[in-house]
This record gives sequence, C-alpha cells and structure tokens, in this order.
Amino acid sequence: MSKTWMRFAVGVAVIAALAFTGWTRIAKVEAQTPLTGTWSGTVQKDNNKINLSFERHSEKSGRHQTGQTFDFSDLQGLTREQALNGGPANFSLVREAGRIDCEGTFQNGKGSGTFRFTGNAAFVSAMKSRGFDFEEDPNSDKDGRDKLFAATTLNVTTALADDLSSAGLGKLETEDLFKAAIFKIDSKFMREMKASGYENLSMEDLVKARIFKIDPEFVRQVSQMGFNKEPFESLVKMQIFKVTPEFISEMRNEGLTNLQIEDLVKLRIFKIDVNFIRQAKSEGVPLEVEQLVQRRIGVARNRN
Repeated sequence: MSKTWMRFAVGVAVIAALAFTGWTRIAKVEAQTPLTGTWSGTVQKDNNKINLSFERHSEKSGRHQTGQTFDFSDLQGLTREQALNGGPANFSLVREAGRIDCEGTFQNGKGSGTFRFTGNAAFVSAMKSRGFDFEEDPNSDKDGRDKLFAATTLNVTTALADDLSSAGLGKLETEDLFKAAIFKIDSKFMREMKASGYENLSMEDLVKARIFKIDPEFVRQVSQMGFNKEPFESLVKMQIFKVTPEFISEMRNEGLTNLQIEDLVKLRIFKIDVNFIRQAKSEGVPLEVEQLVQRRIGVARNRN
C-alpha cells in the first residue's frame, strides 16, 4: 500500500472514530438533558398505591401522556399520609434508567404539579453493551429520552435484561424489555412454560400468556379436561371464550362427545348452552356441533 493510500485510510479511520465519539457524546448529553412536563396523581383508597399520570412535550416527538400505578415505597419524599392530608409536595421516582423529580400540591388525596426528568447515561451505556439501544437516533424524529422515560416509569433494569437473556429466548429487542416489564415476564416464567410443554414460545406468546392467564397450572387443567399437547393458540381461545371444565362437562352430559377445542369454541361463540341443546333435541336436531350452529343461526330451520 502506498504512503498516500495509507494516509488516506488512517484519515478515514480517524474521522470515523471522531464521528462515533461525537454521536456517543450527543447520546449522553441527550440522556442527561432534562425533560419537563406536568403530573397529576390520585391515591387509591383500598391500598398503599398512587396513580400518577405524566404529560410531557418535546420538540421532536410532540406530546405524550403516561399513566402508571406506584407503591408509595417507590417514591422518595412522599407518603400516603402526606398525599391524603394535602399541602406542598416534592418527591422523586428514582430508577436505574433515570429520575423524575416532581413538585406540586395535594388536596384530599389528589395532586398535580410539574416534573423534571433526567436520564441516566450510565444506564444507556450499560444497555448498549448488552445489545439494547436506548440512544438518541440522529435520523429519527422521535425524542430518544422517551425510551428512557418509559424505562424509568416501568423500572426496566440491566438486571431484567440479563435475566431475560439468560432464558434462551433468542435475540431480544429493546421493545421486548418494555413488554417484559409491563407483563411481569422473567426467566422463571419462561422456564416454567417450557417445562409445561411449550418450549418455543416467543415474547409475543408469553405476553398473550400473561394477558389471558395461561400458566403451567392452566396447562395442567387443560390436560385434565382431556386435551393434551394442544397448540398454544388453542389455549388462548379457551381463555378468551371461557371454555371451562364446567362447560365441557355440561356439553358432554348432554350427549356431545369427542369434542375438540375448536368445537367448544364454536359452541361458546354461538351461545349454545344446555337449554338450547335440549330444545334442539326436542325438535329432532342431530347432536352435532355444526347442526347446532346451523340451528342457532336459523339455517336448519329454513331448510325444513
């Protein structure tokens, strides 16, 4: 390689290094630049929690509103008694991703005021080393601090990232961390679902499992109902349409045998219950799911 080309290559490398360093500095400055907005809060009457709503505005991404329920133990400088008794309030939510400092007033358990959010650049760096991007994207019209703000309210941590990565779920994206935090998904839950027979569930599947309360105990109950190794989506349908052991027993007692989950779902969708089946039997309708469905929608009656 000639000296001229050598100098050119070195020059390009230096420029690239400076550019990278520059963007890294920008990301750190962006994380540490405060984000401001307003908050409102209401104390929950039946427990030691408070509902807080944050509204923020940035030039890049516009207005955002976030609501979350917190334990009073999560907040530094505010107790349930202070919120109920009323008066000036200064408190903070301090998490690994950043801190939200609030000031304002409370009256009869309801409060409002302003807040100031500051992201933690060390958190951004730690997450980047784990393959999760919380940095400001210079090509995006979104404010990079929004991710940090969400991570703070949801308590997304490096420990959570490490825990999920250890579960063998494959490559996870930054958004997966938020889903895991929202729906309480961790490596323990992942391993339990794998052990129950569902070894290849994605993060989306695990979110569905949490939403529809599908856990190893439910898998065991489904097996006791006579359904083994059903597709995961079949379990979701059972929960959505309330296919319970009691409902299955009622259908079998009325003479409907060899029912599959899809059959039971149809019965639920078309609101076919014990009374409908007995009336259909008295009219000579065959005890078959499709015949009962046709009777429900009027097809069988129109054929007579």
